Order: sequence, then C-alpha cells, then structure tokens
Amino acid sequence: QVQLVESGGGLVQAGGSLRLSCAASGRTFSSYAMGWFRQAPGKEREFVASVSGSGAITYYADSLKGRFTISRDNAKNTVYLQMNNLTPEDTAVYYCAAKVHGTVFSNDYGIKYWGKGTPVTVSS
Repeated sequence: QVQLVESGGGLVQAGGSLRLSCAASGRTFSSYAMGWFRQAPGKEREFVASVSGSGAITYYADSLKGRFTISRDNAKNTVYLQMNNLTPEDTAVYYCAAKVHGTVFSNDYGIKYWGKGTPVTVSS
C-alpha cells in the first residue's frame, strides 16, 4: 500500500508561482511512474503531467507545456510540480497519482494510488 500526501497548494495572484509536493510512503517509490491531475469546480478531472520512475522522461498536457514542470527526488520519495505564470483557469484541486507499472502516462488508466488533493486558487 502506498500513501500519497500532497502539499503546497494555496492562494496566489495571477502571474505568480507555486510548487506542489507529493510525498509517498513505501520503499519502491522509484519503480512508480508519478503524475499530477487536477479538477476544477464543475469540471472533470484532467491530466496535468507525469514523470517516469527514474525521472528521465516527462510528459505534459499540451496546454500546460512551458508553464508547468514535473520532477522527482527518489531519495526523498517526493514528486514536485512547479507551476509558473498561473492564471485563474489553473484554479483546481491538484491530485498526485502513482502508477505501479509502465512509464509516463497521460490519463488515469492504470493509476493505482491517489492522494487526497491540495487546492490551488489563483485570483485575478
């Protein structure tokens, strides 16, 4: 069983930045592909970014390329999401996800573990 705990969300003004963290339990963290999803009020959950177990491969939603950066520190069992130049449209609850097998992903198929989410609010 893996537990994922997100942190780093909050209120930020448009144009600002936030870095989300997701701490994972367990001793096999480096074997999991990790990712972030988000769900805005009244909308379906959408994919944000994912990273391979080693951290060498990353994948982003097309609309977020260039503003968001995913990374991981396997020594700390943590994955990060750096979000820059935020807009009100980025307001959502951000969820960390772990996929036991495979490499980067772009949807929730095969996701085995989810965090409880951290809210991000971007004011205009």
